[in-house]
Amino acid sequence: MTSEATHKVWDPLHECLDRPDLERLQLERLRNTLKRVSHVPCYKEKFAKAGIDPDDIHSLKDLSGLPFTTKEDLRLNYPYGMFAVPMKDVVRVHSSSGTTGKPTVVGYSRKDLDDWSDLVARFMTAAGVTSDDIVHIAFGYGLFTGAFGLHYGAERIGATVIPMSGGNTERQIMILKDYGATALVCTPSYALTLADRIEKMGENPRSLSLKVGLFGGEPWSEELRREIEERLGIIATDNYGLSEIVGPGVAGECLCKKGMHIFEDHFLPEIIDPETGQVLPPGEKGELVLTNIVQEAIPLIRYRTRDITRLHYDTCECGRTLVRMEKTMGRSDDMLIIKGVNVFPTQIEEVLFQVEGCEPHYQLVVDREGTVDTLEVQVEVNENIFFDEMKKQRSFVDMVEKKLAVSIGLHAKVKLVEPSAIIRAEGKAQRVIDNRKK
Repeated sequence: MTSEATHKVWDPLHECLDRPDLERLQLERLRNTLKRVSHVPCYKEKFAKAGIDPDDIHSLKDLSGLPFTTKEDLRLNYPYGMFAVPMKDVVRVHSSSGTTGKPTVVGYSRKDLDDWSDLVARFMTAAGVTSDDIVHIAFGYGLFTGAFGLHYGAERIGATVIPMSGGNTERQIMILKDYGATALVCTPSYALTLADRIEKMGENPRSLSLKVGLFGGEPWSEELRREIEERLGIIATDNYGLSEIVGPGVAGECLCKKGMHIFEDHFLPEIIDPETGQVLPPGEKGELVLTNIVQEAIPLIRYRTRDITRLHYDTCECGRTLVRMEKTMGRSDDMLIIKGVNVFPTQIEEVLFQVEGCEPHYQLVVDREGTVDTLEVQVEVNENIFFDEMKKQRSFVDMVEKKLAVSIGLHAKVKLVEPSAIIRAEGKAQRVIDNRKK
C-alpha cells in the first residue's frame, strides 16, 4: 500500500458533505424513493394501513413514522414482488442462501450496478487500496453478493483482481504466493484459517506480499483484528453490507479504524430498540435500520437488519463527514438468551483472545438440561496447556470460566480441546451449536 493511500477519498463530493447539505440531499432522495415504491404492492398496502401518503414526508424526522420492512416481507413476495422496476430493467439478480426457507431475492438495474461499484470503491479506497494493488477475492462467486461487489469495486479503482472464489485452501495459498496479492478479501475467520494452514506448511504467513485485508460477512472482535494483523502482517479493515440492501458497500472503515463510515447519501441509518421498535438517540446501542434512497430495482424502506451496533456522529480525522457505525456485536435474532442473559459470541471471543494459551478458534454449545439452559465454551489451547498435568489444566479452566462469568454475567463451562480440533470454515465460521432448537 502506497503512502499516498493514507486518508485518500474516492468521492469527496459525497463523502465529505457538510451535514446540512447532506440532509437536504437525503430528504430529496427519500421523497423521490417513496414515490417510486408507492406502486409496489407490499408498500402500497403498508402505507395505506398506516394512513401514510408519501407526499406527507417533509422532514427526515418523518422517517420514524414509516412502517418497517423485514426479511419476511421479501420472502412473502418471493421472488420479484418487491421490485420497483419492470424485469426488463433488471440486469442482475442475487439472493441470500435461503438456509432457513425461501431465499431473499434482490435485483439491480444497470445504474444500480454502477452505483454499487462506486460504493465498494469508496470503502476499498478508505482502507488504502489503490490501482497499484492486486486483490485476491476468496469469497464464493454465485448468488451471494460479496464476491461480485468487491470484484467490481476493485476494478473500478483500477486494481488487479484475482477472482479466486472460496474453498481449496492449499490452492488459495499457492495463488496468494505466486501471484503476489497485496490485498485479501474474505471472512475474518477464513483469514485465520489461511494463517494456520501456512504455518502448518512450515512457512511464515507474514512472508506473503499482503498489505491489507478487507474482511466482512460475519461479526468479529477487535481482539480477532489484532490476531489477524499480527499473524499476516497486514492492516485488517472491516466493511459492512447485506444482500437485501445492496451487498457490501453500505459502510466501511478508513485507516483510522474508529468505526465504519455509512454512505449516508445512499442509505439513511437509524438505531432502534429491537423490542419496541422505538428510535434511540445517537450513541445508544440497538438494532440498525436502513432505508435505501438511491437504488432503482428494489429500494427498501426502514429495513430491519437485525444487526446490533451504535452510531457516532463526531468528526473523523480522515476528513469524511459520514456517520460511523461500530463493529456489529451480532444479530438480534442470533443473540443467545441463556438463563435470561443476552450473550453474543463476540463477547466471549474478546475474553478468550485476552487469555494467553487460548488459540483463536472456539465454538459455543448451548443445551438444555431439564428446564435449565447450559453453555459450554469449547476452546482450542496450545499443546503445552492441553498436555499439561491435570491440576494445572483445571486451574487454567477455572481462570477462563471466572473471566467469562465477569464478562457475560453467567457461568459457562469451559472445555479445552487440542489444536486443530475445531473444524476450520472456508467461509463463515460456525461459532454456535444450539441443541435447544433440535
